[in-house]
Amino acid sequence: MIFRRFASTSSLPPTIRQLFQTDLVSFKSKRVQINGWVKSIRRQKRIAFAVISDGSSPQSLQAVFTDVTLAKSTCYRSLTNGSCVRLSGVLSDSVGPEQDREVQVDAVEYLGECDPAEYPIAKQSLTVEYLRDHAHLRARTVPVASMIRFRDQTQRTLRRFFEDEDFTYVHTPIITANDCEGAGDTFSVTSSPTPATHSQSQAPDKEKKSHFFGRPAYLTVSSQLHLEAVASSLARVYTLSPCFRAERSQTGRHLSEFWMLEAEWAFATQLRDLCDVVERSIKSVLNQQSSELPALHQDIPDVRKASLEAASRWDKSWASISYTDAVAELQKYQDAYRKFRFDPTWGGPLQSEHERWLAEQLVGGPVFVTDYPTSLKPFYMRANENGNTVACFDLLVPHLGEIVGGSLREERLPLLEEAVKLHGLDPEEYGWYLDLRKYGGAPHGGFGLGFDRLVQWISGIENIRECIPMPRYAGRMLL
Repeated sequence: MIFRRFASTSSLPPTIRQLFQTDLVSFKSKRVQINGWVKSIRRQKRIAFAVISDGSSPQSLQAVFTDVTLAKSTCYRSLTNGSCVRLSGVLSDSVGPEQDREVQVDAVEYLGECDPAEYPIAKQSLTVEYLRDHAHLRARTVPVASMIRFRDQTQRTLRRFFEDEDFTYVHTPIITANDCEGAGDTFSVTSSPTPATHSQSQAPDKEKKSHFFGRPAYLTVSSQLHLEAVASSLARVYTLSPCFRAERSQTGRHLSEFWMLEAEWAFATQLRDLCDVVERSIKSVLNQQSSELPALHQDIPDVRKASLEAASRWDKSWASISYTDAVAELQKYQDAYRKFRFDPTWGGPLQSEHERWLAEQLVGGPVFVTDYPTSLKPFYMRANENGNTVACFDLLVPHLGEIVGGSLREERLPLLEEAVKLHGLDPEEYGWYLDLRKYGGAPHGGFGLGFDRLVQWISGIENIRECIPMPRYAGRMLL
């Protein structure tokens, strides 16, 4: 059924994934065409077997070359690991135990050669450091290919979730004039110098001439402020886009270029409602039937698999604790056991070791930490009545730490103007943001979910650099 629908609407040959998913009866006595790369080849006297992959599935397809095919083919002997081929033949039941079908090849076309003596991915076991040095080829390995397909499945699941909740997808700018977080870890954008095309009399003034856009520009650290502008009209909006932070951190959960899913919606007045949307969206991913997870979970401990299974339960809500109570619990543990490198103090940031202890030891699962001190958070978060904290949350998960941050946004113009000044920001620079409160501003809120960290948590991959096809981080950008 899948193939019939596909064949009626596309001129493309079926992928290996489609061939595995389709009822074999549909292919009886029909020739199929397979395009892909040779993963391995085993030659015998009158028969040969090649494992072919096109990247569409965790399963590869076995191609069988009989003595007739071998005699007819002039390029068969050139096939090596890594080479690119187009095969034609009949799909049939497989006699081997590892898969239920194979293709009996009757024609071979050699598309791209590969010298096995020089092929960098020829070995079966390669370290992650080695593969980072060959980032242009590492998608040919099983773990990285599975990770990339899992990313695709995850973004599709999240898109369906937000579509069902009637959110509108928005394309937000990559180049911005504002630092949303106010942390200063931004990449500046400059234009490459080109020969002057204007006479001196036509040239703009010196200040504008030094900036392509007439003002300083940066790669975005977050799409939040722009989403807030759109949410003041479309009410429910979200995006999944790249973000950039010029942090020097070399930890296993930081990248300089990363992807973030951000959602904003008008008329949100309760912090718990924001947490509920986050929880349900992530549980939709945890409960997706991904064919990639068995391969990704091969090497992770059973306790982590059990933790993920427990977190996916729809009948049990995730825990929540205030920042104040969380610090009190951390201090109690530190006083008793002195296990933390950094002493937890009220008013100080939660370190990674604190976040993991809260999720793994105190709660034993995902936990929302709410109402952080005003001094720790950006200017746009809504002030609580106590004047010391803001209506915000971080979602902490076991074995990783924080993967989501969100808040109610400050919709009260006088308080927002005061917050802008207290954070040392230029009110004129954020004039457009203040306008959103002047012209029919509504209570609203939203969150940002680190997409790469979500992939890291669910897949069990140790380092976030293996959770994105081509990682960028301090000191490293190969391509």
